[in-house]
Amino acid sequence: MENASKALIIAGAILLAILIISLGILIYNQASGVVNNNAMSEVELNNFNQKFTQYEGVARGTTVRGIYQAVLSNNITQDSTDRQVEIDGPSDMAETDVQLPDDLNDTINTGASYNVRCEMGTDGGEAGLVQRIVITER
Repeated sequence: MENASKALIIAGAILLAILIISLGILIYNQASGVVNNNAMSEVELNNFNQKFTQYEGVARGTTVRGIYQAVLSNNITQDSTDRQVEIDGPSDMAETDVQLPDDLNDTINTGASYNVRCEMGTDGGEAGLVQRIVITER
C-alpha cells in the first residue's frame, strides 16, 4: 500500500512539473511575439503614410509650407529614425531638424506651383513607409 501511494505522489509531481513547464513555454512564446512585433500593422502604416501622401501632386506654396510643418511635427514626435521623414526640396530640411529652415519663407513662394512626390522605403523598418518627400518647382 505504501508503494502505491508513493507512486501516485510521484505521478502527481511529474504532471505538475509538465504543467509548469508548459505554462512557462506559453508565456515565453507570447512575450517573444510582442517583442518581435516592431512592424506596423497595415492600418497604422496607412495612417502614417496618409499624413504625407495627401499632399502628392501639384501644390501651391502655402500647401508646401504645410508639408514642412507636417514633417517637422512628425519628426519631433517619432522616437524611431525609421519613421522620420526627410524633405528634398527648395529649402532642404534634414531628418533630424527640430525647427523650420530660416530661409523657408524666402525659398517657397506662396503663389508658385510645386510638384510633390512621396518616396517609400524599401527595406528594414522603413519598408512601405514614406521616407522622403521630393518637392520641385514647376
